[in-house]
Amino acid sequence: MRIVYFLLEKEFKQIFRNPSILAIIIGMPLIQLLVLPLAANYEVKHIGIAVVDNDHSTYSRRLISKIGASPYFSLQDAPLSFLSAAEAVAQNRADLILEIPAGFERNLIRENGQQLFIAANAINGIKAGLGTACLNRIIEQYNEDVRAQMVPGAALGGMVQLDIAYSDWYNPLQLYHLFMVPGILAFLVTMITGFLSAMNIVKEKEDGTIEQINVTPIKKHHFILGKLLPFWMIGNVVFALGLLVSFLVYGIVPLGSILLLFVFLWVYLLAILGFGLLVSTYCDTQQQAMLIMFFFMLVFILMSGLLTAIDGMPLWAKVVAFLNPVTHIIEVARAVVLKGSGWRDVWAQFLIVGVFGIVFNVWAIWNYRKVS
Repeated sequence: MRIVYFLLEKEFKQIFRNPSILAIIIGMPLIQLLVLPLAANYEVKHIGIAVVDNDHSTYSRRLISKIGASPYFSLQDAPLSFLSAAEAVAQNRADLILEIPAGFERNLIRENGQQLFIAANAINGIKAGLGTACLNRIIEQYNEDVRAQMVPGAALGGMVQLDIAYSDWYNPLQLYHLFMVPGILAFLVTMITGFLSAMNIVKEKEDGTIEQINVTPIKKHHFILGKLLPFWMIGNVVFALGLLVSFLVYGIVPLGSILLLFVFLWVYLLAILGFGLLVSTYCDTQQQAMLIMFFFMLVFILMSGLLTAIDGMPLWAKVVAFLNPVTHIIEVARAVVLKGSGWRDVWAQFLIVGVFGIVFNVWAIWNYRKVS
């Protein structure tokens, strides 16, 4: 342990010797945690819709007013024809087109039916799908209101009605940042510690100090442990500051045990730091290490469930997500913070990440070529 102590003293002196690196380690993730949850928002509101009203009746105006009252839609200037509405879509001033045919009110009252035409700009599939679904729901509600007016009161009294009561668990106000902040915090800790550990041993190679270390009686596992522990401590500090920012800025208080979060973080950091050190043992320059880590970090973020649901991925992508350590810390962070999950709920993730940690660190120790 005395050897590891001297290695830790050396590493911390190198870190604190450069104030800019320390500012990046602490400042960058905190700034990103303040900005990214506000930008990474998949809530679709204020969808531009152009309504072509060819009827200009009381019923058509009521439908348009109902659409305009929805927070999901923003009515554009009333186009005179479908062609002018299509031009608004081509110029990105509208995302949906609703065309109300002539004789809408007459056919609705006399023939008890009328067709409407909806066209959606499907370049953005998410916006088109959600916008069309919301518009269909508004039209269905409007249709129910019209039918209720047409049916006599006695008949209505004899109709069977079903009332549906629902509740939103874990995130009752459906706040998107409440869902995103734990995942973003987990990924920021991954990015900071992963990049730093990946460039650490390589920096020794570029500075030429690796030869001095190689001729000392330091064991390989002591060397790897001395490189791992400083960034393990830094990862804990970054995570703690992130939880503090989450509480002060977003008002997020974990429903589960904070101790459980940190215990999982301790195991997870061993895995991601071991991976970074493994990459560092294979590289000769910091540029190589940075590019390799950038490749893996891009895969980690896109295949982790942070931005897209894993359930919607194909089978091969689900396998990759399962082998992605970032997937498991994001799942645990969201489960503990939002659902109040306990040890029995996350023990499988503990086991998986623990295996990752053992494999990566043993591999890094084995691959580190020490010439004494």
